[in-house]
Amino acid sequence: MFLVGLAVVDMAMTATSMAMPAVAGLGSSSILARRSPKLQLTSAFVGGAIKVNKPLCMSRVTCFNRDWLRKDLSVIGFGLIGWLAPSSLPVINGNSLTGLFLGSIGPELAHFPTGPALTSPFWLWMITWHVGLFIVLTLGQIGFKGRQDGYWN
Repeated sequence: MFLVGLAVVDMAMTATSMAMPAVAGLGSSSILARRSPKLQLTSAFVGGAIKVNKPLCMSRVTCFNRDWLRKDLSVIGFGLIGWLAPSSLPVINGNSLTGLFLGSIGPELAHFPTGPALTSPFWLWMITWHVGLFIVLTLGQIGFKGRQDGYWN
């Protein structure tokens, strides 16, 4: 008897879904991803032809390039070296930014369960060191990929 009831409910749901139009995101997917071939674009500003990956278009409004990060480990390595070298020069009263940052970690760990006070110089050195590192990594990524794509030829 139970199986007969399930069959009746299933037939009713099938009939209802056939009568109703498909709504994107509710039950069925009417949005299909399309893969497009690479385009060749030219510009007087950049010079020669540029190969562009056409982004994945999910709808008329949303387009997203799947490889948006375009990460390269050499950029991370050279960026880290490129930031450690200048931040290790002793230009702040005979000390370097890296030395001040690493030197301020020890005294803060001495009273471990309690975090650093807001007036501690640790925060200044930590924020300055990391902002500089992220700026160098961002500019390195832009420069490396720009050269790889031929923007400056």
